[in-house]
Amino acid sequence: MLILVAYLIGSIPTSVWVSKAFFGIDIREYGSGNAGATNSFRVLGSRWGTFVMLVDMLKGLAAVKLCYLIPFYVDNEMARTGFQIGLGLAAVLGHIFPIWADFRGGKGVATLFGLVLGISPWTAICCVGIFLLVLYLTRFVSLSSIMASLAFPVFILVIFNVDNVAYRVFAVIVALMVVLTHQKNIGRILKGSESKVPILKYRDRRNRRGRNLR
Repeated sequence: MLILVAYLIGSIPTSVWVSKAFFGIDIREYGSGNAGATNSFRVLGSRWGTFVMLVDMLKGLAAVKLCYLIPFYVDNEMARTGFQIGLGLAAVLGHIFPIWADFRGGKGVATLFGLVLGISPWTAICCVGIFLLVLYLTRFVSLSSIMASLAFPVFILVIFNVDNVAYRVFAVIVALMVVLTHQKNIGRILKGSESKVPILKYRDRRNRRGRNLR
């Protein structure tokens, strides 16, 4: 039952509802055609893109916390982590195939992050650091997501050396899944056609002025 609830939470199509309510469009008909945070930044701008990303993260976090409704998992850490992964993945599945939006959703990266935040906050914070650093340097949300996901198993397997086998396997699968779902983005980055998010504009203008003065 809770797995179904987690799926329904994940199915909340944040970007679709925001784009229709405030812009009069269906975001899936613009940009990359994806209903995730990256396309929201591209089509709706940084303010609404940030809002969509945060809500999508909260979906994963809320799904993970459902486990505390069952007393058995409160004091059983090993079993709790496995159940939390199941709940979080149900939310991610809901995000990718949302019942509320004709089963056409996003790629689930933000919801995956919410899942990790709910299970191991320090790991999530470290991944956010990687995401923000890459975003600052490149302004590619897709590349930032990929690099953060690749860092995830490194933190789990090496730096924090988590001994939960299910979580270790999950970390590797997440990294592979994010890379596979971003193949088109990787291709556009290599071709130089991937869109950058509209942030750090003043830095870019300053750099251009500096180059023009040389």
